[in-house]
This record gives sequence, structure tokens and C-alpha cells, in this order.
Amino acid sequence: MAKIVGGITTSHVPAIGRAIAGNLQQDPYWKPFFDGFPPVHDWLAKVKPDIAVVVYNDHGLNFFLDKMPTFAVGAAPEYQNADEGWGIPTLPPYAGNQALSWHVINELVEKEFDLTTCQEMLVDHAFSLPLKLLWPNEERCPVQTVPVCINTVQYPLPSAKRCFKLGKALGEAIASWDADLRVVVIGTGGLSHQLDGKRAGFVNKDFDLAFMESLIHDPEWATKYSTEELVELTGTQGVELLMWLATRAALPGKVRKVHTNYHIPISNTAAGLMVMECAD
Repeated sequence: MAKIVGGITTSHVPAIGRAIAGNLQQDPYWKPFFDGFPPVHDWLAKVKPDIAVVVYNDHGLNFFLDKMPTFAVGAAPEYQNADEGWGIPTLPPYAGNQALSWHVINELVEKEFDLTTCQEMLVDHAFSLPLKLLWPNEERCPVQTVPVCINTVQYPLPSAKRCFKLGKALGEAIASWDADLRVVVIGTGGLSHQLDGKRAGFVNKDFDLAFMESLIHDPEWATKYSTEELVELTGTQGVELLMWLATRAALPGKVRKVHTNYHIPISNTAAGLMVMECAD
């Protein structure tokens, strides 16, 4: 059976892509952010995943406001990204693993999750930038991928409780896949930030740190909040923490905190990073 080795959660701000392209990793503004990643690279070199299941949200590249599924899973042989207008480089395609994709889709539908199944799928910066941060020296992403997209853009949004249930079912599906391969689950987004309106620039460090700690010791903690409460606590875009929550739920049993980093600001965003290793 497939083995889930752990989970990684990280921010996906488009400005990260411009910083990478401009070799700004040692710039004083960016250094505290990029300095958080070498321990993650060391961990990945140790656990050697074959596949990354990436839980993220699309920002209008593959889905737009006229057609916005609550949950979508990619089932393509490869995934292209494209110019989103942020001025970040377009990266080479990402290899898919259709066998795992279809296994996940079948298992989730069996557990009454209504999915959009994508046999062609563009992936945006929420997918591409985290993978580049995790494998920065590789021209192409060295692992196969399965995209799992959660709507955090167009109301109505799935609740934290529903996303936790999705993550749990996702983890059970991966673990039941009859393949001797190692899988890392990656959740991208946030943490607290609001990019528009009267609260533009809002960051809630206390809540962010409490949420990050809860993923280790009390992973269902955030499910007590409604979507509206999460927006109040974290900002309109901070609700992207739903991807972190689903990622933690996908990890079986207890986890060990390998590494964390938290930095403010990156483009008015609280940038978080965590590595959680599955207990043997």
C-alpha cells in the first residue's frame, strides 16, 4: 500500500515567484522567508516522496466565477501552468499520476463527496510556487503530482468541518492505494491576509500561531469556527487556511512537528510554513 510520509503547508503569494526569478533570496525583505526552507529540503531528501498530492485553491486560471466547483481533483497525465498576469515565469509541466488520481476520485465519490473531475487542468501559482520552493534546484518538479482544488474564492465556501472531512477521506484513499510508493501531502495558502476593502493589510499573528500549533495537538480546533468567523479572524483571503486543515486531516494519526517558520510581511500576507511527519 502507499505510504503517507507527512505533510507540508506553505504560503503561495505570487510575489514569491518574482523573488525567485530575480534571485532575491538574500534580499533583506525576503531572506527571513527563504531561510525557512533548507530544513524542509533536508526532510524531503530524507523521506524521498514519489508523489505530491497538492491541496490548493485556484485563482481564476482553471476555474472562474461562472464555474467554480467546491472540490476538484485532477486526473490528467500532466498539468500545465500559464501566464496569470503576475509577471512570474511560466514553469515546465508537472507530471501527473492518473492511477492515484482515479483511485482518489473513486474513493471520495464513494464517501459522498461530489467532485469535479479534471482530465485537463491548468494549475496556477498556488500549485506551482510551493513546488518550486520545495525543490528549488530542479528544472522540473521531480515528483509526480495530484492536484486537489478547494474553492476559497466564490461563495458559498465549504466549511472548515467539511474540508477536514475531505482531508480525512483523502488520506484514507491514498493509504488504501495498492502501490508501493511514498506520498507527501502539500497544502498551500495564507495564512492571515486581506488584500482589499477597509481591512486591507489585516494580519492576525496570534490566531495564525494558535492555528499552526493546533495542527499538531488538536487538529480539529479550527472546525469550531464558521466560514464567516474565519474571515473575521484571518481576513477575506486568510480563509485559505482550509487547505492547511485538509492537509493535516489527510495525515493518519498523530504527527511530529519537524519544522515551522512564520514571517510577516510578504505582500501584506502572513507567510507560514510547517512540516509534519507521520508517526510510524
